[in-house]
Amino acid sequence: MHLAGSCYCNAVRFECEAYAPAPYMRCHCSICRKTAGGGGFAINLGARADSLKVEGKEHITVFHAVIDGKESLAERRFCSKCGSALWQCDPRWPDLVHPFASAIDTPLPEPPEQVHIMLGSKPAWVRNDARTGEAQHDTYPTQSLEEWHKAQGL
Repeated sequence: MHLAGSCYCNAVRFECEAYAPAPYMRCHCSICRKTAGGGGFAINLGARADSLKVEGKEHITVFHAVIDGKESLAERRFCSKCGSALWQCDPRWPDLVHPFASAIDTPLPEPPEQVHIMLGSKPAWVRNDARTGEAQHDTYPTQSLEEWHKAQGL
């Protein structure tokens, strides 16, 4: 699915081809929550890195979170003008890019269910609004974005 996205101030616009476009996995980790999660969580999509086209690259800044005292290799891209979270990528998986659903302007498909991850990091003020039968994980699940989409027939 073709995705087009932008930051709040439109200084950065991007597009990519998503292999996993349904916004289903709500991540409550402290990194996602504090850098992109206005609702206490963030949702990443899956796309092919070689399809990413960006306008306004000069307005992008990169953040590397610190995990267990070490700087993560994962790169979170933000607009340096308005602070909008745009996408995440990681050199360990150079063929993938993970746009934040919050930055996507293209209408996204409604997922048949959502998966709630990193609930062990969820603060008390964030309500766990998982519906009956939806998967909930204190850490990361073993199923990848692509595997979930295939299992759902998407």
